Amino acid sequence: MAAAVRLAPLVLLVLGPSSWGHAEPPRDSLREELVITPLPSGDVAATFQFRTRWDSELQREKVSHYRLFPKALGQLISKYSLRELHLSLTQGFWRTRYWGPPFLQAPSDTDHYFLRYAVLPREVVCTENLTPWKKLLPCSSKAGLSMLLKADRLFHTSYHSQAVHIRPVCRNARCTSISWELRQTLSVVFDAFVTGQGKKDWSLFRMFSRTLTEPCPLASESRVYVDITSYNQDNETLEVNPPPLTTYQDVILGTRKTYAVYDLLDTAVINSSRNLNLQLKWKRPPENEAPPVPFLYAQRYVSGYGLQSGELSTLLYNTHPYRAFPVLLLDTVPWYLRLYVHTLTITSKGKENKPSYIHYQPAQDRLQPHLLEMLIQLPASSVTKVSIQFERALLKWTEYTPDPNHGFYVSPSVLSALVPSMVAAKPVDWEESPLFNSLFPVSDSSSYFVRLYTEPLLVSLPTPDFSMPYNVICLTCTVVAVCYGSFYNLLTRTFHIEEPKKGGLAKRLANLIRRARGVPLL
Repeated sequence: MAAAVRLAPLVLLVLGPSSWGHAEPPRDSLREELVITPLPSGDVAATFQFRTRWDSELQREKVSHYRLFPKALGQLISKYSLRELHLSLTQGFWRTRYWGPPFLQAPSDTDHYFLRYAVLPREVVCTENLTPWKKLLPCSSKAGLSMLLKADRLFHTSYHSQAVHIRPVCRNARCTSISWELRQTLSVVFDAFVTGQGKKDWSLFRMFSRTLTEPCPLASESRVYVDITSYNQDNETLEVNPPPLTTYQDVILGTRKTYAVYDLLDTAVINSSRNLNLQLKWKRPPENEAPPVPFLYAQRYVSGYGLQSGELSTLLYNTHPYRAFPVLLLDTVPWYLRLYVHTLTITSKGKENKPSYIHYQPAQDRLQPHLLEMLIQLPASSVTKVSIQFERALLKWTEYTPDPNHGFYVSPSVLSALVPSMVAAKPVDWEESPLFNSLFPVSDSSSYFVRLYTEPLLVSLPTPDFSMPYNVICLTCTVVAVCYGSFYNLLTRTFHIEEPKKGGLAKRLANLIRRARGVPLL
């Protein structure tokens, strides 16, 4: 009887929760998405997005249990009262002129008091950066779209960019409560003529060396979108295999797009062999037409001769036939390029173009770079040139990189603008629309937000002859070693006088032979 009494609480503890009611539904969710876009140049762009949303106020609530949201990032938000975080690593340059506008990141926090902006012009992107990024995913690379993230294929591309975005999202119209959103994005551009052996046909296996076998079991949505805007059933120039069950249409970057949708949670999408290999074939080669020119793109270069002074120039192109629009230009220049602000000139169509707003923060040697921000109005169908002269500084010999003759990288300029749209966009429900739709904020039906980056610049600085210190060091060490070694040898060596020794057995035998021959003895 005593044993039964002791076991009763244990049985009640195990069976009690099931009798009280069903478990509380999870407050976090995961959506994963892959967008495949054939580019006008013949290349193929693939953009992965993984969005983890958690209905929890991490800065107010004491959270100890994490399900889908990474614990390392949750603790970072709680400890440092983080508002937003946008971190990206990019290898290569997005060629807006030939590839069109890129998929852009989320906009920053506009409160300059709390805003921290940093950029590293050059960094080697390798698998060491990809592995911890994949570990933040709930399914890692075991299932779902993340199975395609094979390092040797992703880094063998023309363009590669991976990013992490954290921001608060309002749960209701009054924003009385918030949710935290973690969005991990990865964009790559495959060279079709390299991966496709000179053909524009492509498939998942040809690009990633893998196929999709199953969705992530923790994801509430797992879809693949293929841009088939140029697909016309009348001409039948394109063939998408397997045929999509549904399609999606919307206005993206001012252009009406059509996407083939493949829902991995639908059992009909993945066939009986549990294998989905999307393929796009051209039945006849497309006509060699010039790619459409985007309404806004930019170029940047450095000019001048010698190693004393030079000039930074940025060209802003507005190709819209009749609409002018403003552009916010942000430049961060290293301190060792001493800018002459009085030489700043802005010209459009051969005339001076005065900026509506300008903010300049001078650099401090070895502490902070120059910061130059301007709001410039771009006339219709024009090229605006922004130029400023600079002087190169002489660094300390310990501040040079191991390859100083290669040069020093200058971070690219950042352009932010509301570009006019040719097609009116309708307001959409962000929760019901695809994830990539929220990458293009629309202020109204006539414009859309675009953020572009120019090329990073490579600038040569005055470099001393590092071979002379090397020669001096070698010569000095040699002289010191010879002199000190000889002097030390004389001081520490002990000299002894050796007495002459009598001859041994060999000498005796030699004398016997010499005596027999009549030769003088030794």
